[in-house]
Parts: sequence; C-alpha cells; structure tokens
Amino acid sequence: MVYMPRIKIEMPETELATIKIRVRISDINYGNHVGNDAFVSILHEARMQWLQHHGYTELNAGGTGLIMGDIAIEFKNESFYGDTVEVAIFSGEISRVSFELFYRLTAVRNNKQILLANAKTGMVHYSYEIKKPVSLSDEIKIMLAGK
Repeated sequence: MVYMPRIKIEMPETELATIKIRVRISDINYGNHVGNDAFVSILHEARMQWLQHHGYTELNAGGTGLIMGDIAIEFKNESFYGDTVEVAIFSGEISRVSFELFYRLTAVRNNKQILLANAKTGMVHYSYEIKKPVSLSDEIKIMLAGK
C-alpha cells in the first residue's frame, strides 16, 4: 500500500487578526462533528470579517476584487456544535497580483486550547470587470504587512 504524504502548513510570523466564529448546527455532518466543507465556510467567514474590519469586501478590496486561487487544509482535531472557533489569520508570501493567507483554527475545551486545523489560501487581486488578475494596491500591501 502506498501512502501519500500529508500536507504540512507552517504559520508565518505576521499575525493580522483573530476572529471568533461559533459553530452552527448546520456545520455538523453525519459524523456529529464539523464537516470538511464547513471548515472552508469558517475560513471564508473569518476572511470576510477581517476584510470588513478594514472597510473592504472580496468584491472591493482596494478598488479591485479578490478571488481564491487555491486552498489547503491540514485537519488536526474534530470540532463540535457549540465550539467557538478562534481563527488566527496570518500574512504569507506576497507577489505582484496575489498573496497567501494562513489560518490557525483553535477551540477551548475543558480549559485547554485545541488545534483544530491549519489552512492556507492563495488570494488573487482580480478585476471582475476585465476578468483578469491585476496588481495589488498599496492599501492591500499595507494591510498585509499588519499595519
């Protein structure tokens, strides 16, 4: 039997924000824990709240939109209905038209912090008008520097 290597996600140093999101009953799957698809939704919600804090949305982030180019999730522990997931967001590599966001998802149970997952998204600065990637704005670069 051949095993594929597991994804390993290392958190960068630049923490941008911590967002708290409560697990909803609709996030629970047949295994009675948060489903894989719900983890993606939790990441999306955390990113949206972080953008809103800076006055942006994914359709208008410094005059242009954002589109997700890729996603990777390293699952560590189950999450359950009633958990409050703390999503720490970190800034990774920045290129001319894209940037990486990293996420550390934790919850507190029995007074102990539990790592639920690490994740990474590749975000592309994207013009929905011309349907092409465009250069990152200075405002986005400043935001990604944690300022």
